[in-house]
Amino acid sequence: MKVCIIGQGYIGLPTAALFSRSHCEVIGVDVNKEIVDNLNKGIIHIEEPGIAKIIKKSVKKNIYKASLTPEKADVFIITVPTPYVIDNYSCDLSYVINGCKSIVPFLEKGNTVIIESTVAPMSTDEVIKPIFEKAGFTIGEDLYLAHCPERVLPGKILEELVHNDRIIGGVTPECSLKASEAYRQFVEGNIMLTEAKIAELSKCMENTFRDVNIALANELAKICAEIGVNALDVIKMANKHPRVNLHSPGPGVGGHCLAIDPYFIYSKAPETAKIIKLARDTNNSMPDFVCEYVKKIIPAGKIAVLGVSYKGNTGDDRESPAYEIISKLENDYEIAIHDPHLKRDNFVSLSEALENADLILILCDHNEFKHPDYELISKKMSNPIIFDTKDIIYKVPKGITLYNYGNLYELNK
Repeated sequence: MKVCIIGQGYIGLPTAALFSRSHCEVIGVDVNKEIVDNLNKGIIHIEEPGIAKIIKKSVKKNIYKASLTPEKADVFIITVPTPYVIDNYSCDLSYVINGCKSIVPFLEKGNTVIIESTVAPMSTDEVIKPIFEKAGFTIGEDLYLAHCPERVLPGKILEELVHNDRIIGGVTPECSLKASEAYRQFVEGNIMLTEAKIAELSKCMENTFRDVNIALANELAKICAEIGVNALDVIKMANKHPRVNLHSPGPGVGGHCLAIDPYFIYSKAPETAKIIKLARDTNNSMPDFVCEYVKKIIPAGKIAVLGVSYKGNTGDDRESPAYEIISKLENDYEIAIHDPHLKRDNFVSLSEALENADLILILCDHNEFKHPDYELISKKMSNPIIFDTKDIIYKVPKGITLYNYGNLYELNK
């Protein structure tokens, strides 16, 4: 089987790696020439365990090749980004549409086209399907079209792509079957066949469920800071109930999924999806909440920001709330940013970030931050204060002040 995958990012590249590991010939298409050139040398551009080894081996065996343009194949998979339109929160399908149009000249009868990009409900039937019909194909007879959303956790993408259950939403039952044949090359979890529109809404609701529950925890943190209660203790006690699982509050919600997908549902029924929109608004308000309490802790000075990835132990900073927090603080404070999982020109070493800092602001739960070098902190900071927005530090030595969502109310006394 030959597979052509459009997009070699956080989903496209791991998917390409698994197909090539399963002895399929894979063409990985991307618009970034530097990424393409590096991939053809076996050099990957994302931090994700296991991928580099597979891609290097597959390049060497000539079963994986990166390219700026598609090629003829048996299966075409679209894994491009789908941001939202700021004006009305609808799904921006422009990358998906361009990806679909790019493969049309290479399609042959009997091919399968799979949309992995997260899209709003009805997108496959109403927007994507007509592209291929206009090209002369009859969907379900000589071209098979399906929406098969990914559902993976950064840091465990390879493992979850293999072992998680997979939703296969075909435009027709025949489309579902054809798409499932492709995924059976490496998927060991259950493969569930359904309609495209059900697959679309299922993926959006998975992320919306999580977003709403995080919003509940964030709202609780705000309430507790206002009325003088330890939010972290409340969550700990409430979660002793066998049917309660309150999430942890944080500095906001990031990533391409939780921070965006709920809007796709909201845009389809804005008068009805009130809880979904309120949850988005609540989570979007957390950077302001963090900044408000930073200013209560120190009115001026230098802040050592630790972590900008939206997900701990990864270099994935897509939609990270850390950047909004930094932007809101940098006019009033000197900001030094350290993230061991990301390389940016303006990032500095931990030692440099801590030098003469007045506050450590933890915005990501990397393992490197869970057990700080307190000796270094005390050496570099004259009056060490830590504001831990991720609840990863439980006890600090004498002489160091720790704030988290459990004791912010103390700042309101």
